[in-house]
Amino acid sequence: MKIGLTYDLRSEYLARGYSEDQTAEFDRDDTIDAIERTLQTLGYRTDRIGNAKRLTERLVSGDQWDLVFNIAEGLHGIGREAQVPAILDLYEIPYTFSDPLVMSLTLHKAMAKRVVRDAGIPTADFFTVECRQDAKGAFFDPPYFIKPVAEGTGKGISLASIVQGRDELADACEALWLKYQQAVLVESYLPGRELTVGILGTGPSAEALGTMEVHLLAQAEQGVYSYVNKEHCEALVEYCLVRADEDSVVGKAEKIALDAWKVLGCRDAGRVDLRCDRHGNPMFLEVNPLAGIHPEHSDLPIICNLLGIPYQRLIQRIVESASKRIKQQVSDSS
Repeated sequence: MKIGLTYDLRSEYLARGYSEDQTAEFDRDDTIDAIERTLQTLGYRTDRIGNAKRLTERLVSGDQWDLVFNIAEGLHGIGREAQVPAILDLYEIPYTFSDPLVMSLTLHKAMAKRVVRDAGIPTADFFTVECRQDAKGAFFDPPYFIKPVAEGTGKGISLASIVQGRDELADACEALWLKYQQAVLVESYLPGRELTVGILGTGPSAEALGTMEVHLLAQAEQGVYSYVNKEHCEALVEYCLVRADEDSVVGKAEKIALDAWKVLGCRDAGRVDLRCDRHGNPMFLEVNPLAGIHPEHSDLPIICNLLGIPYQRLIQRIVESASKRIKQQVSDSS
């Protein structure tokens, strides 16, 4: 099997003059090296494609692949994570991870929360702010938690994301929308435990792989899993494996995560982030259907490492999940 690799390489965009913040979601060189090396060890032939523009160039020139291992984040627009999947759908080339609809929906955190809430899955109260007037529409009490509605990797999240009073909300939101040129998600601040659940599989085959709890060390920005804390997690964060059979809160979190994964239609592998309210109840925060996959730095592989699951096995299961549903699609259409 010939597997193409689509990705946005951070070093390439930095060399073109983009900032550290603009490229925060993009992949490190050693991430691509690790994925390619692992796929080759599993017996697959690999072909580095690169970003969406390079993909279109290759397709126009007639190149084909049996499967594309897609981790391309995209650069512009609310549907940027959907660009590569949409192009591959056009050319009828199968790929790993979620489809264009899911990628667009889940990138817009408020839209995803509306779908999850309508399905009866617990999530904190929220609304979006696009101008100062919108900030006056808060229908729940402070403190608030604010972040850009369509960013990842903790972009736009800092100590300033915790807003203590109504009078401060408009100014805090304005600072974010001026920087990121997008709406701001305002949520009720959840002061409890921070959990992230790794998911493998699609639909009925999906399973909660395991859960880790995020503990901020003394020198970290407190009360918030911020961009700084994520970027320097080795020094600022301790990740602890927590088990559903030993901790009822974890059991609830894994059920919420799996329910959200299925309701949103996510595929193959990813993670769901949750945080507990002041009563200790886990609440859905967001889902990442295109989770980071660096062997040591990214949350999903960290969960696998804590569980004793080798990186090679994670990559193998992702490819197996994609192959299984592709075979099912072929069977259903014949």
